[in-house]
Amino acid sequence: MPLHKESVFSKYFYPVGFALFGGGGPAFQNYYYRRPVYAGIQRHIFGAVVGFAVGYYYEQYSQKKYARRDAVIKHYIELHPEDFVEDRKKYKEIFDEWYPFRGS
Repeated sequence: MPLHKESVFSKYFYPVGFALFGGGGPAFQNYYYRRPVYAGIQRHIFGAVVGFAVGYYYEQYSQKKYARRDAVIKHYIELHPEDFVEDRKKYKEIFDEWYPFRGS
């Protein structure tokens, strides 16, 4: 059972972000050197493809890292259930009633 449901935004954030950065880098370089922005379009395409690939593999790496972390935490909770009781006391049960008033 997964602990969370992955959204479309979180699924494609790194690949699309890295692709935009990889394709936008050559465009910014062309703008900086006062060349036409789309001059050398092959560099833009190559940068976007490489950026997408790097973002995709970074996403896979981070998912694996977080899954390993969650598995360790879940295993610890299973080994020490006394530290993680379900029925905790609420603050309203601990604190006394308090009514604010202005002193004269």
